Amino acid sequence: MIRFLTAGESHGKALTAIIEGFPSNLKITKSYIDAQLKRRQMGYGRGGRMKIETDTAEILSGIRYGKTMGSPISLLIRNKDWENWTDLMDAEQKMKGSIKITIPRPGHADLTGVSKYNLFDIRNSIERSSARETAARVAAGSVAMRLLEAFNIHIGSYVESIGGIFPTQNFAERIYSNKISKNFNASELSVKADRSSLRVLDKNQEEKIIKKIKTAKKTGNTLGGTFFVVATGVPLGLGSFMHYDRKLDADIASAIMSINAVKGVEIGKGFQNAMEFGSNAHDEIVMAGENISRKTNRAGGLEGSISTGLPIVVRGAMKPIATLMRPIKSVDLKKMRGVVARRERSDFVAVPACAVIGETMLAWVLANHLIIKFGGDSIEEMKDNFNNYNKKLHGRIRKNFRK
Repeated sequence: MIRFLTAGESHGKALTAIIEGFPSNLKITKSYIDAQLKRRQMGYGRGGRMKIETDTAEILSGIRYGKTMGSPISLLIRNKDWENWTDLMDAEQKMKGSIKITIPRPGHADLTGVSKYNLFDIRNSIERSSARETAARVAAGSVAMRLLEAFNIHIGSYVESIGGIFPTQNFAERIYSNKISKNFNASELSVKADRSSLRVLDKNQEEKIIKKIKTAKKTGNTLGGTFFVVATGVPLGLGSFMHYDRKLDADIASAIMSINAVKGVEIGKGFQNAMEFGSNAHDEIVMAGENISRKTNRAGGLEGSISTGLPIVVRGAMKPIATLMRPIKSVDLKKMRGVVARRERSDFVAVPACAVIGETMLAWVLANHLIIKFGGDSIEEMKDNFNNYNKKLHGRIRKNFRK
């Protein structure tokens, strides 16, 4: 199994990620990781922080001459804004005259954080709970994406809606109906989405959303939305129904829900299927030449917590950002009386970035299950296991049931 650990605060010196469990000889470059970090920073409606930071990763260990060594990989992303926070975030000495933050923002981790960890200043909760941490996750997830690409597994994403404004036609419906080309590569979704400042696929929808974001800015408000993450090329057989902690769909849901401000996840037409008759919800099993397939893909590429070989489709819902420029009511923890919440520099909309983070989190889960099933110490060994499995899969099914 693979794992990663991130460390760092929003306004600290840097963010770090330590990655373990990847096979040797996987090709990975700094420019590949930096490209994903840059995508995370894009999007209309982002705040002032994005004008300060230009995220790039420093490779500290685990990669030599553009290939993994099989040893732990460590990455560093420096915070340029640290220069403005050196006194407030000093590791040893408190700055004289520094102001203790005592007013929590509704919807944030401010109050729950100081309550759980017995903190004396809300700043301590703000710094680690900030979505700035996801930059380190994207860096780690980029390594997972590169591993998947080595097996022709690709991931893409796009924004479905912001502020309740949806497209006229949703691309995901084509995937659910299983009417996309067999050669469709999910990364094509990201290529098209990245041409939009909001990562949407509908130009008319983009114009309507921009107008609503401008209204939100004028009124000191924020917006949330929904996004899709899709994976193609995933082989049949990842995951398991044997134990709760080996279920692929459970791992995917957990990974997407771990992203800051995400409050809902569905796989396939999960919520829609809950309102349908079973005959309109399940995917009929059919023959596709000599192989077995499904007529539709309403299940989103997963049945019984195991991948079916069809595209995996995940939909996430991100709540509006909790920091408001016209704050709502809160309580001053020092004076224990009602006040309006405080402000903290923030975005107005971050759904486009959330979708990119969703790509890397889905990539991490799939890479983990890929290694569990086809694991080897080197990428060459993994590919041998992978190719042998896929070559014989359908033949084994036919042979087993003809005995």
